[in-house]
Amino acid sequence: MTRSRRSPLNRSLDRGIAILRAFRPGTELLGNGDIAERTGLPRASISRLTQTLTEAGWLEHDVRQRAYRLGAPVLTLGHAMRSGSPVLRIATPPMTALARRLRINVGLAMRDADEMVYLESVRFNARGSQRSVVSGQRVPIELTALGRAWLAVAPEAERAALTAHWKKKWRARWRKLEQEIAEAAVNVTRKGYCVASWQPQVVAMATPLVAASRPVHVLNVSVTTEAPVTSVVRSLEQPLLTLAAQLRVAIGEIDR
Repeated sequence: MTRSRRSPLNRSLDRGIAILRAFRPGTELLGNGDIAERTGLPRASISRLTQTLTEAGWLEHDVRQRAYRLGAPVLTLGHAMRSGSPVLRIATPPMTALARRLRINVGLAMRDADEMVYLESVRFNARGSQRSVVSGQRVPIELTALGRAWLAVAPEAERAALTAHWKKKWRARWRKLEQEIAEAAVNVTRKGYCVASWQPQVVAMATPLVAASRPVHVLNVSVTTEAPVTSVVRSLEQPLLTLAAQLRVAIGEIDR
């Protein structure tokens, strides 16, 4: 999913970024054919760009496998982003405190193309021990509480472009998804949050954090449970909204 109205001057940069985005957790090596399938880019362009990215150190070329893996500089970018984000510095301590107190998962995410990317995710298992933080994990916008909360406040042009993309992607299933997305938007307006359960026995709630000078962030809480969704919502509604209100004030004060 690409952004619209890109100028010809940044096409090579856009395509290079698309190649880097093609690498996901669980994928060690990608050949030019794999990259072409994931990005939709011409093979000739991919060959030229992978060579450039390899020379710059962003990719490593495995000669025996005739494929590429991500290079070390990619990791430094992620670390620089996390350590340099004032929003994460503000949000992580109270997120961790809430996750520990209620023994739940608390996450913060932003939109990237047609997915939401976790900036931070503090997770606890059923016995209350903290699990590894999962930052950089991606989830689909259209299926998740995170994504639907973002859609509820997204600019109309971006929402329309994504809707057109999903209509082609999901075909017969799209009508039901469209209705669920619309209902989520209504809930965000009326209640301040939306709910989704796109994975078995996982109930997630999310609310958007909107600040005038910054991209929209989305806060979510989730649990793995066999309890009815309504009871989970009752127990997590106020903690989510309270933390969101606290973070909105803090984020709004960053640039003052």
